Amino acid sequence: MPAALFTLTILLSTAAWSATIFKCKNSQGALLYQEKPCAEETKSVSSWGLASGAPLVMGQSNSGHYFVEGSINEQKLNFVIDTGASTVAIPQIFANQAGLVCMRQSVSQTANGMTHTCMTIIKKLKFGSFILTDVEASIAPNLGQPLLGMNVLKQFRVEQDSGEMRLSIK
Repeated sequence: MPAALFTLTILLSTAAWSATIFKCKNSQGALLYQEKPCAEETKSVSSWGLASGAPLVMGQSNSGHYFVEGSINEQKLNFVIDTGASTVAIPQIFANQAGLVCMRQSVSQTANGMTHTCMTIIKKLKFGSFILTDVEASIAPNLGQPLLGMNVLKQFRVEQDSGEMRLSIK
């Protein structure tokens, strides 16, 4: 199933491999991302190397949010870094432009209450110098701004201090 495949590729010219992340599935089917190999009671799904390199540094906007330029399937957009979002969330209108299709209906709890969403797989998501492939995301009909959620952010060290946010490889 494409949703079970989530690979992270860092495009840095000649960086050396410094870590490996293992994607495992437990007996209940939940996906686990960890720095050590999968335990016997879990199934190995995939792993990827992470390259060392300079962190992505963003300045805080006047509204207090952090934004990062990116693209989905080569369609440019501006993400809000959202540690409160479980997954990447894309407005319906942008999803249409990027060629994203609904794979299954879902209901999500948001700050504004329950909403119907649609789960999809983003073939290529880029922000800063990072490129991710086969990223699970939700398409939200009433969302105004694309959100870079925790299914992506948890793969990085996220630091915020004095009006700056830094994303770097763990």
